[in-house]
Amino acid sequence: MGFLKKFELALLFSMLALVQGGAHAASYVDVLDLPATPSALAVRSPLVGIARAGERLVTVGQRGHILYSDDAGNQWAQASVPLSSDLSAVFFPSATQGWAVGNDGVVLHSSDAGATWRKQLDGRQIGDLLVKHYTALATAEPANEQWPLLVAEGQRLVEQGADKPLLDVWFANDKLGYVVGVFNLILRTEDGGQSWTPFQDRTDNPQGFHLNAIASTGDGLYIAGEQGLLLKWDEARQRFGALQTPYQGSFFGVIGKPGEVIVYGLRGNVLRSTDGGEHWSPLTSGLQVSITAAIVNPQGQYELFTQAGHTLLSQTDSTRLQPLPQQDLSPVAGATLAANGSLVVVGRRGAHALAGE
Repeated sequence: MGFLKKFELALLFSMLALVQGGAHAASYVDVLDLPATPSALAVRSPLVGIARAGERLVTVGQRGHILYSDDAGNQWAQASVPLSSDLSAVFFPSATQGWAVGNDGVVLHSSDAGATWRKQLDGRQIGDLLVKHYTALATAEPANEQWPLLVAEGQRLVEQGADKPLLDVWFANDKLGYVVGVFNLILRTEDGGQSWTPFQDRTDNPQGFHLNAIASTGDGLYIAGEQGLLLKWDEARQRFGALQTPYQGSFFGVIGKPGEVIVYGLRGNVLRSTDGGEHWSPLTSGLQVSITAAIVNPQGQYELFTQAGHTLLSQTDSTRLQPLPQQDLSPVAGATLAANGSLVVVGRRGAHALAGE
């Protein structure tokens, strides 16, 4: 999820070069410079993230595909996207302003509710961004041993090229937001993406674990990562501090509401906290399948979805997740509620609108 690379495209170009001769090798175009191809099949191609933009739905997936629907997911139109990198997540803090992220360090922005997009950042720039930022800090604080290490990390990114995926995005409003990704890659903007500040030094993640998801519960901002990593924004310290949990496997998502937070991940593990992450209790389902998406339904219950297509519903005692009966199990990568209350899910088979709650 979010790690699909450009191998197929590179292989295709290699085959064409062999057939057509070396003179055509110069025709190669990087996916970061190749606009997404319009396709009638895009809505049935793999899609990963989905979000509400006012009453509109917007979903993202492979090869730079972004689609939007104004009728609760029954019909979809393909957006204009300036690149073909695989995309992994999308978020709209308002009805018109939205951001999407994906492979190759891509950050896209839309100001028209997802109909058209422009690139704000990619992996070819991120390494230099880190080097410049942390070199300035190293100059100002030469005794701080952290800064040279982060400068070296930026230099590694420059040398390795634009291949580091961003996995999730969250914005508090049209100006303040974060993007997160592999190996503790995290950037913050305070001007709607016109500029980005590296935040690697603001996370309690010394081992550089992947940052898989970022989400707000209304009274807390959390980052879920691999190997049990769970971070929460500490306003007083101005950093993402680590929380202790009873599970050491990877978390794939965070959801909640004021006074409650749920984290979910590998092998059906789900944890719940009602004290801001100080203490956690498991929500059991009996399933050993990874959970990849979640929503809060109109009744205030959590619905969680697995990579095998199961749907789990939280029970009133807040200790159990009840699997719902289903005939067609299709893997789910993302889910949201449309403006009319109906459920729309995306995954390997594209986008599907399901019956209302």
